[in-house]
Amino acid sequence: MPKKSDPSHDAAILAQALPYMQRYEDKTVVVKYGGHAMGDPELGRAFARDIALLKQSKVNPIVVHGGGPQIGAMLDKMGIESKFEGGLRVTDEKTVEIVEMVLAGSINKEIVALINAEGEWAIGLCGKDGNMVFAEKAKKTMIDPSSNIERVIDLGYVGEPVEVDRTLIDLLARSEMIPVIAPVAPGRDGHTYNINADTFAGAIAGSQNAKRLLFLTDVPGVLDKNKNLIPELSVSEAKALIKDGTITGGMIPKVETCFDALDRGVEGVVILNGKTPHAVLIELFTEYGAGTLIVK
Repeated sequence: MPKKSDPSHDAAILAQALPYMQRYEDKTVVVKYGGHAMGDPELGRAFARDIALLKQSKVNPIVVHGGGPQIGAMLDKMGIESKFEGGLRVTDEKTVEIVEMVLAGSINKEIVALINAEGEWAIGLCGKDGNMVFAEKAKKTMIDPSSNIERVIDLGYVGEPVEVDRTLIDLLARSEMIPVIAPVAPGRDGHTYNINADTFAGAIAGSQNAKRLLFLTDVPGVLDKNKNLIPELSVSEAKALIKDGTITGGMIPKVETCFDALDRGVEGVVILNGKTPHAVLIELFTEYGAGTLIVK
């Protein structure tokens, strides 16, 4: 027999959440979904419930997702060798076909189905739909360790978003639908490009002047030198932490992507742990938050 709910406890939770729910009413929140949370069925269902609840709370959620591990698994299955340059995957013509199949196909539709099962209308898209996003070939450089000379890396069909048209997303918002978008886009040169999901989410959020962009990651957020979570940072404070070595490794490009999103017009960007159940709701609808908020 289910445990009887305590009405006063429920009322206290609602009273705490209500002001935050009103803050985000009719505002756009972009959520980049990926990492280990994407591979856990229970966390996936919890994520879908969170997104559905945002919509029911009159928030306008947009989901952008990655899928690196799933792409790697499919390439192995197809007998296509993964090549890397400077730690980054080289996307040749065969690989980009698999990338599009996995991102805009199986993963995208799985997330759509999870949200639809929670009673909302989600629709799966990629940058190609409605000419939403156009990309250009990414230009990456690295320092050659043997010569200490900077050289250009050719990553093949890896792109950067250069144009975003918000027409289709606005139409879907008016139709009460939740866009679930895969980071694949065409170039003006006729090629298909694979785009880093964080970068893609920042471009989408910027085009919408989003109230929040949430990066669901595998870590709690930005940590100080004592490994304690930093609840909020300005851009200048975050840059200082990169300079003094507090922010290191893979967190540096993540934080720099936050800077780019803020420059594009996003009000605030949050790095939080996607493995925490209901992290999205905790971040948006409680006074505690669930990660590190970065603002201008």
